[in-house]
Amino acid sequence: MESWKTNRFVFWVMSLPGTFWLLVFFLVPMSLVWIMSFGEKTGILTIDITWTLENYIRSTETVYLEIIWKSVWVSALATIACLLIAYPIAFAISFAPNRWKPWLLLAVILPFWINLLIRTYALIAVFRTRGFVNFSLEWLWDGANSILNFVGLGQFQLLGERFEALPLLYNNGAVIAGIVYVFMPFMVLPLYANIEKLDKSYLEASLDLGASHVRTFWSIVVPLTMPGIISGIILVFIPALGSFLIPDLLGGTNAQMIGNVIERQFKAANDWPFGSALSFLLMYATFGALALRAVLSREGGGMNA
Repeated sequence: MESWKTNRFVFWVMSLPGTFWLLVFFLVPMSLVWIMSFGEKTGILTIDITWTLENYIRSTETVYLEIIWKSVWVSALATIACLLIAYPIAFAISFAPNRWKPWLLLAVILPFWINLLIRTYALIAVFRTRGFVNFSLEWLWDGANSILNFVGLGQFQLLGERFEALPLLYNNGAVIAGIVYVFMPFMVLPLYANIEKLDKSYLEASLDLGASHVRTFWSIVVPLTMPGIISGIILVFIPALGSFLIPDLLGGTNAQMIGNVIERQFKAANDWPFGSALSFLLMYATFGALALRAVLSREGGGMNA
């Protein structure tokens, strides 16, 4: 393959559309939002750029720090849940017969074909008081009590005859479940891509040398698939941290995250400078996560070398 230096004109022509797209639809809008974060709201529709740090100082108030901390740990729990669920799925797809791999990957990607709003509303039908989960639990509860009555053990009925619906909706648990459901493919796909490239002979050698399956997993599989794990964590944690639709629909007023605060600043409160400052706090966190990922990848590469 010829070096791009010998065909500079072709290189610049091919890179021009992508560069134009990033410049016009990413760098310019983000620059405008960054500049706006140093502004002041002087009227209903007027903003003066005074290069003040008041918006960033305001974001350090206790109420916002508590919401940011809550957003971090909710996103972290959802990311850990995604990793624990996605790793076995990615592992199973990687070791599945070749004729089944495309269909299994299609099953993972299939939710992307459905609008996020529709998928989130579907979870409301699952978690609400008379939703599928509570309905199934009530059916099992009544079935267990019927069996106890049938065998003459009615006095041992499960905590009474009537099933009380569980409060599964409008809380942090519902938000975490929604984030896991929506962002699961972002964890499965990088893990699968990394596990698929794994040299299976390393696993066979470890087992032949007397290591158990658990030891092989922790000593061989996890270190070799660490780049996929880190990529999946970043791809899930960062969007989850800024998510506002899922907490708004599944969490209600009891499980608001920083994304909901930012959305209200741009819509209801019409305070764009403060919303911009909060947005860039998340952006700085994103840059930090990407920098950490680059450092870990470089260290991993050095160790592999």
